[in-house]
Amino acid sequence: MIQLIDLNKFFEDRHVLQNINANFYPGVANLVIGASGGGKSVLVKTMVGLESPSSGQVLFEERDYHNLEYEQQQELRREIGMLFQGTAIFDSLTVEQNVEFPLLMFSNMSKEERMERVNLCLSKVNLVNANKKSPSEISGGMKKRVGIARAIALPIKYLFCDEPNSGLDPLTSRVIDALLHDITKEFGITTIINSHDMKTVKDIGEHIVFMHQGQKWWEGSKDELTEAQKSNPELDAFVKASF
Repeated sequence: MIQLIDLNKFFEDRHVLQNINANFYPGVANLVIGASGGGKSVLVKTMVGLESPSSGQVLFEERDYHNLEYEQQQELRREIGMLFQGTAIFDSLTVEQNVEFPLLMFSNMSKEERMERVNLCLSKVNLVNANKKSPSEISGGMKKRVGIARAIALPIKYLFCDEPNSGLDPLTSRVIDALLHDITKEFGITTIINSHDMKTVKDIGEHIVFMHQGQKWWEGSKDELTEAQKSNPELDAFVKASF
């Protein structure tokens, strides 16, 4: 679990995160939603360590990331996988080599052990027999699946996804949603998805945090969303604008 306790972030005189308290649970698709400028991207960047909070805590199983020593931060980072908006796979490497990359960097596995793990991860994202293909030979949706496989190559506990459906057609987007949901359940990962795709929210949003004007404006599940819109005009406006 990841806990946010009294989290604040200032950029000069702008109070972009205002006293955020929230829990993000393992084995659950945790979605952070909100309009541009509402604070969701800064929130996720602060959680993953790309931004430092002005005050407050980000606890990974009671470990305060921003107050750990460098070596302890590096150890924790090995437990974190990331799926970037632009996929960010290496064009010069094959599919297999892309997935193997974090294992080469952060594990002591033998070549045989690495290949076993690579093939397992590729099978989880339905990319069997794609090992030797180059990124130029595969579609955007397949590249996204390679990105997911690489993100879970190490035995991670936490997965951060930045707009995982960006640039994908609706059908492929649903495939990616299903993969992230299934992997989260199977491995018991704490998955945090930064998204403005309301179809994703309504399909897999088991736990949702809606950010508005730097505040945690609403928190709930996909099953509570429609009812919450009736009494929350800001949430209602965001949902209607997102379709």
